[in-house]
Amino acid sequence: MTDLLLIAGVDEAGRGPLAGPVTAAAVILDPARPIAGLADSKRLSPIRRERLADEIREKALAWALGWADVAEIDRLNILHAALLAMRRAVCGLGVAPDRALIDGNRCPALPCASRAIVRGDATVPAISAASILAKVARDAAMRELHQRYPQYEFARHKGYPTTAHLEALRLHGPCAEHRRFFAPVAALRQMALVEARA
Repeated sequence: MTDLLLIAGVDEAGRGPLAGPVTAAAVILDPARPIAGLADSKRLSPIRRERLADEIREKALAWALGWADVAEIDRLNILHAALLAMRRAVCGLGVAPDRALIDGNRCPALPCASRAIVRGDATVPAISAASILAKVARDAAMRELHQRYPQYEFARHKGYPTTAHLEALRLHGPCAEHRRFFAPVAALRQMALVEARA
């Protein structure tokens, strides 16, 4: 009998927002316990994502989350912070994978073979599962940040640059969870420096 090749799907959530961490997930699905309805997390309703996340956590052979916080995003840039979060997710798996399939066109440095797959979250079930877990975890983290910084309404827009978020930034200025080098935040910080010197 051939040993099962353990394939981890890996994806991240939160590269585009102006605030909060970037979150990654790694998932090794169990072929004996298939999960119906896996898809790119962005194409699923929040309720459907939550239900699938519960099923993934219950049925997967292994799953793990990885994070990179705002300080790491500011220090490394968002691409390298996302790759770091992916590496942390894969290294956090309770079962070591033989190979990792990464959503996108870049692979993090991993202790196993890896391959990047563009639009993998829509075509590879293990990556879809990782996409769902990462999105659900990051949304939960942003709801927690909303409790600390209600003036920005993070629970509504999850840190993305919506009209309401940009208006809150103009009114209140950036908080500690805003990414300092993302253009709208950097512009406001620069404006504050100019005004302070005037």
